Amino acid sequence: MKDLNYKQPRINPLAAERGKLIHTFGALAELGQEVSNRQGFHETIRTSLHLILGSLAIMRGGVARFSRFSHELNMVAGRGLGDNFPLSLALCYEDERQFLAAGLYPIENSQAKALPFFQVYDRSLEISRVELVLPLIMRGELLGAVFLGEKASGDRYTSHDKDVLCAMGRHIGVAIAQRNMLAELERKAEENHDLYENLKTTYKDTVRAFAAAIDRKDKYTEGHSVRVGKYAEAIASELGWNAEEIEGAAVAGYLHDVGKITVERKIINAPYRINAKESSELNKHPGVGFEILQPIHHPYADVPLAAKYHHERIDGRGYPDGLYDTDIPYIAKLVNVADSFDAMTTDRPYKRRRPANEVIDDMKRNAGKQFAPELVTAFFRGMLRELNGESPERRFRKLLGREYMETEGLSAMLQTTLNEMAPTSPLTYVSFD
Repeated sequence: MKDLNYKQPRINPLAAERGKLIHTFGALAELGQEVSNRQGFHETIRTSLHLILGSLAIMRGGVARFSRFSHELNMVAGRGLGDNFPLSLALCYEDERQFLAAGLYPIENSQAKALPFFQVYDRSLEISRVELVLPLIMRGELLGAVFLGEKASGDRYTSHDKDVLCAMGRHIGVAIAQRNMLAELERKAEENHDLYENLKTTYKDTVRAFAAAIDRKDKYTEGHSVRVGKYAEAIASELGWNAEEIEGAAVAGYLHDVGKITVERKIINAPYRINAKESSELNKHPGVGFEILQPIHHPYADVPLAAKYHHERIDGRGYPDGLYDTDIPYIAKLVNVADSFDAMTTDRPYKRRRPANEVIDDMKRNAGKQFAPELVTAFFRGMLRELNGESPERRFRKLLGREYMETEGLSAMLQTTLNEMAPTSPLTYVSFD
């Protein structure tokens, strides 16, 4: 029997309101933490949507990201909207203007039929029972939109509910803005990378063209600078230098004779061994080359030094300054080996190129006198590896010609020489720091 004196407990409206606020703040804190977590963008948006729907017990919803390039809202996450809800929703300029004018505040679907967007997608919104559309606006920029269905209770959205949605929408806007900024940075980085690669290519092409122009002044040694650059590159590769250092060695080789552009053509093209006076004039080209290259901002700082000192010897008997061993920049020592090898293996008007066995013997005897021994070793090792098929690149074959590289016994000669050569000499100190 029902107790007529029983009274249903009264609900304290202040306590209910306080509970609702606590729940709201908890949901906002959770959403803020979700956005700040370093997880995938799509996972962040999906979790954020679930938090919004759960905080106000909303039956269905979705989040779209705005593309300012295609002027459309692209769905990123959704729940309960149905398979037929559009994945992309186009916006006209009037839609964008109206959304920006309204700012970050929910628009009721039933009250917005005048907007082109709601006219175009009226059927889709109706089928999916979307009641609110929340444009995501930050700093005057449209970032996306949140689509929300009815509340589970069937109640209408209150002004308090809409305020909560605005607060949560700001968090999602931040997540999208961060993603946009990252995408823009990645795009800029890619553009900068492409620009850098284009500049590098332009620089390389310019250097090669300049090297060819230098060599054209000497009809007997045309192609010399290009070959020296490629030999220098081969030595640097064999030494295990990184890609940038290898490229720098190649450029140093290409430009090592740039000072010759100021030497009289009749001296450079003399079909005989030049006299002392002519030789003195020719020997000025390293210093002139340094003066030409020094003011230029090169990606590789040692290029001017290679031009100036590539005729120095480690025993101090070179020119222009008679530097001794460790006083000579290492890049100049490297170019010296490449330059000397090409001089010995190229036909000149007053002498034919020397046979392979003579060249190898000459470089072996002068290792520790003219050349740094470890550079000669690296050069020979590169040739041997190519002869034995251990190197996929065919640098030496292209530069020297197949006939020269197929000299009988060349592989055995190089192997024997490498076995006999000391890696350094008393004159050479190699630092492996």
